[in-house]
Amino acid sequence: MKKLLLPAILLMGLALNAQQKEKIPAAKGVVYGQVSKNETAAIAPDEIKAKLVDNQYEGLIKAKVVEVCKAEGCWIKVQKNDGTAMMVRAKDHAFLMPENIVGKTVLIEGAATVKEVSEEMRRHYAEDAGKSKKEIASIKGSEKDVQFAARGVKVLD
Repeated sequence: MKKLLLPAILLMGLALNAQQKEKIPAAKGVVYGQVSKNETAAIAPDEIKAKLVDNQYEGLIKAKVVEVCKAEGCWIKVQKNDGTAMMVRAKDHAFLMPENIVGKTVLIEGAATVKEVSEEMRRHYAEDAGKSKKEIASIKGSEKDVQFAARGVKVLD
């Protein structure tokens, strides 16, 4: 019985290791996930609210990355014209983005919705971003905001 158990455990470990997603360094032309549409159809993050139909927008945005999840690379924040940032999550954690994506202009394909983000989730995002304990503790209450679930991110520069 022990002879059967050890190979089974080793095979499971190898299978789990193979499932881990690789983070490819950000460089011009690199695509995380899938981006199938043309860049000319992209809008700025600030334009999404005007394009919402039934609280949804499906399409492309073009923006500069200002922050990335330091824990896994499963989300980024992109800059809006008013100086604030919009959260962009990799849909279903389908891909991961590297830390060197910060400062890059990207094309993002996916869907936006206006969502209520709980205080707990806001603190979780701050922790993932490597914020200080003081900054995390200062986060109070929930916040309603546009969130983007990305099917893919393409680095433009």
